Amino acid sequence: MIQLIGVKHDVKIEIREKLSIIPKRQERSLAALVNICDEAVILSTCNRIEIYFKSKDEDIVKKIFNALNWDESLIKCVFNYKEEKAVQHLMEVVCGFDSLLLGEDQILGQVRDAYEVAKGSGATKKEFQRLFENAIACGKNFRTKSKTGEIPVSSSSMVVKKAIDMGYKNFMILGYGTVGQLTTKYILEGKIDSLYIAVRDSQNVDIEDPRVKIIPFNDIQKHYEKVDCVISCTTAPHTVVRLNELPSKHLLLFDLAVPRDIEEIVSGNPLYEVYDIDKIKDIHDANFKIRKDSMKNNRYIVNKAIKEFVEWKTIEELSPFIKMIKHNGEDIYKERLATFKHKKETKDNEKLAEILLKSTSNAFVNKAIQVLKEEHLKGRSKECVDIISRIFQQ
Repeated sequence: MIQLIGVKHDVKIEIREKLSIIPKRQERSLAALVNICDEAVILSTCNRIEIYFKSKDEDIVKKIFNALNWDESLIKCVFNYKEEKAVQHLMEVVCGFDSLLLGEDQILGQVRDAYEVAKGSGATKKEFQRLFENAIACGKNFRTKSKTGEIPVSSSSMVVKKAIDMGYKNFMILGYGTVGQLTTKYILEGKIDSLYIAVRDSQNVDIEDPRVKIIPFNDIQKHYEKVDCVISCTTAPHTVVRLNELPSKHLLLFDLAVPRDIEEIVSGNPLYEVYDIDKIKDIHDANFKIRKDSMKNNRYIVNKAIKEFVEWKTIEELSPFIKMIKHNGEDIYKERLATFKHKKETKDNEKLAEILLKSTSNAFVNKAIQVLKEEHLKGRSKECVDIISRIFQQ
């Protein structure tokens, strides 16, 4: 059974932090999950944690919490979808319907990355491979047809636009992963004076722009005075921006990380304007209506993808039965072939062929008649007659 657990949208960031999985722990978490589930994929972004898994176990949610060392008292903070509802949710997620910012363009790549990590860890088999490959194809098709890629939106683009619109020109980015790189791109497209990028390893950054300065992460304190906007997007399991390290000047700070990068106490100081991931969704989005209308008009792509996968899964469930039918057919054919080999020197080959073909036909017809009689005696002949009629009709 395909299932999904995810953190509810109305859960505060303080709780979401406790139900998060940072990238460097993802493979270890997958290994723990496949010990209790048939298949698993972890989708972990700045605003969501969702675990897709295959299991028939009634107590599986509790077991997942235990496997991930999550507090069982927080089970009430997650939703649990099953079968078609889980499939529908994934298709909606990959197309941006369920994002913090409607139509967010990063989510397709994040789903693809989550699937690749799970596949590389041996956590997926035939069913999840089909599900996620279909979902990724659906996301690509939806993005092309709806043209949401032409009006991209992400938490990175929103915070950069807000800062630049407010007149900020000197920026600092903490962390240079996927989100950090995207944020850098948006900043450098604007009219800014300087950008400090704080990294653990300077070799990971290759930017030739006189406005950019690469600084060691441990030296961020020394450079706060030179900037007026800090955007933090690390994958650290702890805070990296602390109140006692900040300068006594106004700063605009955006925290795109979960768990949060910025100490909670910072937002209580009037010198600092702090936006965490929960507040970012309230930033005005000028293109919201355009994206909303375009996505609504192309909703049929999502519905079609859901229908196609559900039909594939339904037919796939018949595989053992289909294999049995083929196996039985093989047995019948081999018996007749053996008879032919023993009698192929007979004078009347035409008569032999007739006998063998008639025997093959009878093997199936007689079985069908036997089943029909049995079902009729049980009062279930109507469906049986319909099916047998379709098989033997000309």
